[in-house]
Amino acid sequence: MTAGEVERRVAAVRRFNRFYTRQIGVLEEGLARTPFSLTEARVLYELAHRPDATATALAEELGVDAGYLSRILRRFQARELIVRRPAERDGRRSLVRLTEAGERAFAALEAGSRDDVAGMLARLSPADQERLVGAMATIEALLGAGHERRAPYLLRPPQPGDMGWVVQAHGAIYAREYGWDEQFEALVAEIVASFLRHFDAKRERCWIAERDGENVGSVFVVRESEDVAKLRLLLVDPRARGLGIGRRLVAECIRFARHAGYARMTLWTNDVLVSARRIYEAAGFRLVHEEPHHSFGKDLVGQTWELVL
Repeated sequence: MTAGEVERRVAAVRRFNRFYTRQIGVLEEGLARTPFSLTEARVLYELAHRPDATATALAEELGVDAGYLSRILRRFQARELIVRRPAERDGRRSLVRLTEAGERAFAALEAGSRDDVAGMLARLSPADQERLVGAMATIEALLGAGHERRAPYLLRPPQPGDMGWVVQAHGAIYAREYGWDEQFEALVAEIVASFLRHFDAKRERCWIAERDGENVGSVFVVRESEDVAKLRLLLVDPRARGLGIGRRLVAECIRFARHAGYARMTLWTNDVLVSARRIYEAAGFRLVHEEPHHSFGKDLVGQTWELVL
């Protein structure tokens, strides 16, 4: 290869980089109409995909200077987007995680970015969209992006349309896997409607698990009484099982309930839901009551589990 050919190809790659940074708005003051720079958005992305992370691990993953990352984290902390706490096994290390405000900020960033890309693709025909996606996949493969750690999922606050998905997904999955009838879907719809009508932001919460842009899980914490929180509507889509989503959703519920000042957490389930019961037991819940009942077209054994917080 001659020196001239090398220069021509280098120039072509640099020209493409300049073109694409304009397309995705990296040169604008804020990414996706938010106050975050590209690097800040990447830090938020990593934190949203990790329940706890150290600053050292974040710096290594992102390939940024530790001092630069430290300044970003200080800005995030001043805006109450993150909290730090000492690692259990090594108090010298600090674990970083998003606060509820940080989760909302990331959700807005994700929604804006998704809308921007959708708008860009909308200008192309379906065939050209496929050509574009294929070309990007080729770039990733040739430049070694396949070695990049792929975050398996993220947890986020609900967005418009998510509650309808919760009802639909519960109805479809439980009908397919357990043969439950439409009365179960009606119960889920009542729970969701009550949550929306009487939502207490300080003492109640919902998380949606998302993978590759699709909803794959849900869980709710609702106020049962002043001292008792209730865990409801834990669900993981069959396509996303085995990634630890169920355990993470339950762990987030427990963390939130403790922070909100509850003394106990309770839940109601049925003995046929073996995988869910294993998650509850592993998280420290204990079976306190069970009785047979006929619901959703089946003879079942209902169970009440409790956790002292």
